[in-house]
Amino acid sequence: MDSRSRYTADRRAHWDRVADSLKTWRGWGGAYHKRVTSAYRFLVPPGLRVLEVGCGQGDLLAACRPGLGVGVDFSSGMIDRARGRHPGLHFAIADAQALPLRTTFDVVILSDLLNDVWDVQDVLDAIRPVLTRRTRLILNFYSRLWEAPLAAAESLGVAKPVLHQNWLTIEDVGNLLHLEGYGVLRAWREFLFPLPVPLLEPFFNRFLVRLWPFQHLAMSSFVLAAGDPTSFAPIEKPSVSLIVPARNEAGNIATLLDRLPPLGQETEIIFVEGHSNDGTYDVIEREMAKRANPRAKLVRQEGTGKGDAVRRGFAMASGDILAILDADLSVRPEDLPRFVAALQEGKAEFANGVRLVYPMEGEAMRFLNLVGNRFFSLAFSWLLGQTIKDTLCGTKALWRADYQRLSAGRAYFGDFDPFGDFDLLFGAAKLGLRIVDVPVRYQRRTYGKTNIKRWRHGWLLVRMAALGALRLKFT
Repeated sequence: MDSRSRYTADRRAHWDRVADSLKTWRGWGGAYHKRVTSAYRFLVPPGLRVLEVGCGQGDLLAACRPGLGVGVDFSSGMIDRARGRHPGLHFAIADAQALPLRTTFDVVILSDLLNDVWDVQDVLDAIRPVLTRRTRLILNFYSRLWEAPLAAAESLGVAKPVLHQNWLTIEDVGNLLHLEGYGVLRAWREFLFPLPVPLLEPFFNRFLVRLWPFQHLAMSSFVLAAGDPTSFAPIEKPSVSLIVPARNEAGNIATLLDRLPPLGQETEIIFVEGHSNDGTYDVIEREMAKRANPRAKLVRQEGTGKGDAVRRGFAMASGDILAILDADLSVRPEDLPRFVAALQEGKAEFANGVRLVYPMEGEAMRFLNLVGNRFFSLAFSWLLGQTIKDTLCGTKALWRADYQRLSAGRAYFGDFDPFGDFDLLFGAAKLGLRIVDVPVRYQRRTYGKTNIKRWRHGWLLVRMAALGALRLKFT
């Protein structure tokens, strides 16, 4: 028997013994597993197709409430326990490095598995056949700093015994993922306080672990990853619905329609007019009639605020891709094909316009607005775990299917955003979408004036940042 086969046989026998001991187990691992379960329930919406490799007795898989749940483990003892505890799920005995599966999944979970396998790259290669362009891979693994404390807990009989482990850092796992053609979307640390002590446990494990330098003392690291989009078949040319919120923009409508390039296979343009006092609604109606575009629509907004207008337009849209362009023409219509291409080529799942790369025209953005935008870009990059250079550019694009998932989970954040930008960014981050910045040139208005109130809306942004911290960071 070679060293790899011997390693696998020893581990299989070990976990069979652990499975047998779980019948009477009374260890201290409850707080840790509860925290890990909470993290996965936050990351995995119910009803998805979920595969857990190294599923143990299946409790984590069941907690994710999958529409289709499949667990595999090489320990027959663990699989026997899983089948008895969760009869509604599917379990199979299989080695993580040689999966027999051919169906695809929305989420693949590798929880506390990488520390225990012979070859991490082989595992990452073995799951490739079950991936789609949209599949998310979620991994968590122990930190080496906890090697001694875990060994001490094991010797006291209060932690499950383990054999010699692979001790990996986030950087190690990121490199291994890169070598196997995956991209890291987000990485963070969890679990600082191992005992279920009221007040202390949530303070340490929800708040303190998110902050420097305490985050480096965490017990478990998490990585959210996805396959390289260029390794999948290209997406056929999609249709596009462009939502144009318009309030007091009568002087910009004809120019916008003249300059708008073709987008995707078909372009549906939806104007949502916001109770203007300069005749914007009539101008849109007249300019649409001149061009006789059967896929152009006009609706008068029932509520108030740009966020409400965007949601109204999205509800009417039929395109595969949903895009937003403000009617003030501060972002050029000619830049829109880049947003569509980023999604179509798989380079992005949420294309976010950025006005802070190229020089702006002199009056395009006042100095204090520029300072505020840079501050919020730093704050939201930290909150979302992905780099967001400009949170307030009105031009964005995402797949309609993703927006429908985002909309279904909107109650988690509540109806908090009059602008619409943060509603979309927060939702995209919670879904684990690949958010990519698309630079645009920001131009000064030639007609009308901005609807943004610097101080009142600035205070609203601070409140939304606080909400984002509570709902996304300190969970």
